[in-house]
Amino acid sequence: MRARSLRTRLVATTLLLLAVASAVIVVVTAVELRHFLLSRLDEDLQVASRVQVHNDGDPAPPGPPPERIGPRAFDALTAVVRNGTVVSAWVFPGTGGVRPVPQAEYQNLTGLTENLPVTTDLGPLGTYRLLAADGATGDVLVTGLPEQRVQDTVGRLVNTELIVAAVTLLGAGLAGAVVVRRELRPLERVAATAARVSALQLDRGEVSLVERVPDVDPHTEVGQVGSALNHMLDHVGSALEARHDSEVRLRQFVADASHELRTPLSAIRGYAELSRRGVLTPETEYSLARISSQAERMTTLVEDLLLLARLDAGRPLEQGEVDLTRLIVDAVSDAHVAGPGHRWQLDFPDEPVTVPGDGSRLAQVLANLLANARAHTPPGTRVVVALAIGPGSVHLSVVDDGPGIAPDLLPQVFERFARGSSSRSRRNGSTGLGLAIVHAVVTAHHGLVDVTSAPGRTAFTVHLPRTRTTPAAQQPPSRPAHHARRR
Repeated sequence: MRARSLRTRLVATTLLLLAVASAVIVVVTAVELRHFLLSRLDEDLQVASRVQVHNDGDPAPPGPPPERIGPRAFDALTAVVRNGTVVSAWVFPGTGGVRPVPQAEYQNLTGLTENLPVTTDLGPLGTYRLLAADGATGDVLVTGLPEQRVQDTVGRLVNTELIVAAVTLLGAGLAGAVVVRRELRPLERVAATAARVSALQLDRGEVSLVERVPDVDPHTEVGQVGSALNHMLDHVGSALEARHDSEVRLRQFVADASHELRTPLSAIRGYAELSRRGVLTPETEYSLARISSQAERMTTLVEDLLLLARLDAGRPLEQGEVDLTRLIVDAVSDAHVAGPGHRWQLDFPDEPVTVPGDGSRLAQVLANLLANARAHTPPGTRVVVALAIGPGSVHLSVVDDGPGIAPDLLPQVFERFARGSSSRSRRNGSTGLGLAIVHAVVTAHHGLVDVTSAPGRTAFTVHLPRTRTTPAAQQPPSRPAHHARRR
């Protein structure tokens, strides 16, 4: 029953209690009725016994005719026991006449206690209520009346009560199911409200948490649950609003800071280049070169932060038909020049593959994935860029046979400023934003990106839709269930 619904358990428990109560009523009434009928039968038996003792000297067969002791004496039994032996035993049927008692039943007519009625089974004659009394001649006179009518009456009562109980249980079950269903409707509304809230996208963006439970009567248990759930939703809604406001302020700060930093960085780079055109000492020229290099690196970081801030703010990307085949060829060519020690391979269909989207941003996705593979694998590593067409989507993958990503670093590969080491080293010029930009751009194109890694094989796969997404469906997909940390 624990696996059943609350409605089923309530109805079943109610029916079980009714069944137990009905069984108790049937047993008690049957026992009491039998006791009452036996007491009446014993009274008739006492009357029949006195008549039998009074007629003990008659020459006719022992026992009175039925009419002398009333209609309840039909099938009356009389027997004479002399010195422990049955001398004669007769039954007076209600239809008239007499009938002898089979001798095989004589043993049941002896040894009876005087003036104490007992119930005895007399085989073919049925069950009798017997009473022994001393006769005038010194014999023991046994008188009996059948219990069949008592049994029949009790049996009819039990059958009637069972039928009534069955009908009552059936009606109570139907009525109980209707009543319980009606009473549990508020609880169903509580569950429906919780289900609608659980289906909301609460992990990002502005969330309008307007769902509330309508049943909040404090005098009922369901109302108390609904009221508690409403209070919880109020707190959650306030927390989500505060979180959204904080995110908006942070994004605006990053965007503003990135925008403001671009101008002084451009000036620093310009003055550094201008200064290097004159006659300089080696030390000064080296210092200016370092200034220019670090300014370029900071410019790249600022541009990446500004791009992420724009994508977080939901600014629309350019929409057009992008030839992924040409983007892959150009990106791999650039990667070959930047990493000649690696083995670069292509695998894509003969026909051009196009998707709707922003060509420059998708090119940046390819460049970041290839730079990630080049920077975190040793020379001689084979890197395969593959393109496949699926039902309604395009699958772009970058697979290398390098050492792989550590399992404990996999879940955070697309997080910002994530690196494959806990140190804050800046080797290879990495800012830790490359794969975060990959995820943000792919998500803005309503696609998915995931990663699998094991020693000897690491694969980043980008899934992009082949058709343009309508504005009504521009809800960004949730982050893939399995991410990895940047190597």
